[in-house]
Amino acid sequence: MATFRYTARARDGRKVEGTLDAGDRRLALAELGRLGYVPVRVEEAAASLPGVAVGLATATGSAIFRRRRGRAARPRMTMRSVLQFTRELSDLLASGMTLGEALHAMSRRGAPDAGATAVITALRDQIVQGRSLSDALSEHPETFPPLYISMVRAGEAAGRLSAALERLARHFERAQETRERILMALTYPGIVLGVGTLTVIFIMVFVIPRFASMFAELGSTLPLPTRILIGISRSLTGARGLVLGGVVAAGVIAVRRALRTEAGREWWHRAELRLPVIGRVVSAAAYTQFAQTLGSLLANGVPVLQALAIVEKTIGNRVIAREIAEARERVTDGSSISGPLAAGRVFPPLLTDMLAVGERTGDMPGALSHIARRYEDELDRTLKLFITVLEPLLIVLIATVVGFVAISMLSAVFDLTSGLRA
Repeated sequence: MATFRYTARARDGRKVEGTLDAGDRRLALAELGRLGYVPVRVEEAAASLPGVAVGLATATGSAIFRRRRGRAARPRMTMRSVLQFTRELSDLLASGMTLGEALHAMSRRGAPDAGATAVITALRDQIVQGRSLSDALSEHPETFPPLYISMVRAGEAAGRLSAALERLARHFERAQETRERILMALTYPGIVLGVGTLTVIFIMVFVIPRFASMFAELGSTLPLPTRILIGISRSLTGARGLVLGGVVAAGVIAVRRALRTEAGREWWHRAELRLPVIGRVVSAAAYTQFAQTLGSLLANGVPVLQALAIVEKTIGNRVIAREIAEARERVTDGSSISGPLAAGRVFPPLLTDMLAVGERTGDMPGALSHIARRYEDELDRTLKLFITVLEPLLIVLIATVVGFVAISMLSAVFDLTSGLRA
């Protein structure tokens, strides 16, 4: 017989702690289920010094195993698989299944990809061994971000794991929709720019040199636009083209390395916010993500300061993330964040004013939900404006380049034709 310390939740959500004697951890979990408790943490108590030594040896061995396992390629789940896993687990728990039963059913049913099946099976095994779901999820940081783990841990503490998973599913679905809207908006301009660039390169590398050799055989003086065009074509082919390609490649590598540094990323993220239309897209997306993430965390019971620390890591823009970190340091009582955010002058007054209203009414998650919808609408309008402006600009740019090529060639042909007639 061994003694186990447990932390569990009663059916009314009340937190229960205590000890019980059982042959092993599986029997301890079964006993807690018979008592009507939902186990949150079950650990074997150290009854004597030898037991402590055994526990330390077991923990050390587990740590070594985790380190060795971390060096190998670990299975991971795609974002789509995570969303499906979260939604299904929430539904199974809401239907009355225990956590272990739900994970066992999901692992037995399988998943669309092998990585998801392996992760779900590992989670099931850890839950059967008595670990909480949040601790089991923390073993897979490449799949489950800190936001996910924190919301699950808060749901476990409140005895509302199913509701926490439902909020997580809604949060990640909204974030996925925002990313898809941005990608869809940039798809058509990207295709136009890519096709136009490839067309111009093909003309300059393969078409213009043939005309240039023909004009050289005729030996007449070419118009200035034609000479410029032929000079550009020659710079893109042969040894000059290789040198130019090497210079461009070196420049791209240097810029990428510079942007990977702290100062480079800071400069680029600050420049993004200052660009005329792109800045509005970046800021609206960042404010939407801020409101959605913070609202989901607070609605799930995560403390304000911890929630701000998580939001800081999820924001992609360094300038906005640093402002959140400074605001978190200025928050002293953990109850008001609108003032510190407004003091930094990075967040717009509308956002901080709406946040202040939520603080006064005691409904921060509701206020953040309104903020998220407000900036989602602004993101949609800005994306439409961006596409409306970008599409004609790209068309005019490509038409100008192609028109210059056509006029340069035709003017040379007309000059040669007129010279032959004379």
